[in-house]
Amino acid sequence: MSVTTGVLAADAAPRRLPGAAPCVGRVAARVAGAAEPERAAVLEDFWADAARRGTPLIEAVDGDPDHCTATFLWRGHRATRQVLLLAEGIADRADLAASRLSPLPGTDIWHLTYRLRADHRGSYRMAADISPGEPPASAALLQQRLLSLSAHAAPDPLNHRRMPGRWLDRATSVFELPQAPARAWTERRAGVPRGRVERHRLPAGVLGAERDVWAYLPPGGRVGELPVLVLCDGDMWFGRLAFQDTLDALVADGALPPLAVLAPDAVDRDTRRREMDAHERHVGFLADELLPWAAGRWPLATDPARTLVAGQGLAGLTSLYAGFLRPERFGSVLAQSAPVPRLQVGPSLPVTVRLDVGLREDTILDHHRDLYETLRSRGCPVTLGEYNGGHDWACWRGSLTEGLVGLLGH
Repeated sequence: MSVTTGVLAADAAPRRLPGAAPCVGRVAARVAGAAEPERAAVLEDFWADAARRGTPLIEAVDGDPDHCTATFLWRGHRATRQVLLLAEGIADRADLAASRLSPLPGTDIWHLTYRLRADHRGSYRMAADISPGEPPASAALLQQRLLSLSAHAAPDPLNHRRMPGRWLDRATSVFELPQAPARAWTERRAGVPRGRVERHRLPAGVLGAERDVWAYLPPGGRVGELPVLVLCDGDMWFGRLAFQDTLDALVADGALPPLAVLAPDAVDRDTRRREMDAHERHVGFLADELLPWAAGRWPLATDPARTLVAGQGLAGLTSLYAGFLRPERFGSVLAQSAPVPRLQVGPSLPVTVRLDVGLREDTILDHHRDLYETLRSRGCPVTLGEYNGGHDWACWRGSLTEGLVGLLGH
């Protein structure tokens, strides 16, 4: 039994700088009192440099190597009334006014700078308000206007690192600071043998509807039974994030043994919310329909010690429930950012559990720490991993990989 905890969450708390960051302050000094042609040239140079470097602009903090500043930028025009930053793990949805960028007088620069711990990673979107009239003076009306504006948030045009959206969501921009944990296996690697990804449709009788399932099978021939990963949200992992590239690299490097992955689609938001809330029917689908169906097609291990179930958010809750309810099918559980207060823990648990959670997840972080202590006290082999980020696919990609290596690796 072990625990891997980060530094106190308070140390990782974002702090908005009240004024301009050095990168913006230098521009302000150059345009102050400058004639219009010179002012225009300075601004063009600034935006060209921002596009070349990519945003947010990252700067060191003097005397504090463990923190950096991240400056988010937006190029406005005369119609721009306000600009909203929606950064996962940073923005407070209950107080969106605190996440607005500030205009630099006399320029087209809108800016917002946070002091962040240097291992922060996260995703964000931005939205500019160009509605006629000034923003409401009332805090309640302003919050409503910003909530409406947030529906139109889109990736940062100056940041080319993007993560695909899901269902009707737009893509998001991704940023990471210099000390963020490396993700060696995330990108597609040339020269690596490719596994194959198939998509099948299952009857899923216990759920009362058919389900699409993504199946990953490792490259090359295989003698003997393959360990199995049941990974929720297949439409995201394989339909959007190309997780097969990560699996190919892990197997090629020997970090994971050749394995099979079964990843059912979540269908849509309402279905996901309804089915992945620690419901016995969904666990029955995974244990009694999905696994037997796959075992009839491919040489898969049936030993629970070689069968892992994993998920994020509500799917992480489902994974925990599957391990606790059906340990004879699922011997290991990897749960990331799960709403665990909804879970009832039995007196003894013959499963191995890894919990992952972000330091910027507030109550979810506290609940994961509590669950870790509860499982540990009951003799469950459990590990807790904490990363500096929020409830975020940009963070889950790396921690999922680390968790798989820890649970299934050689």
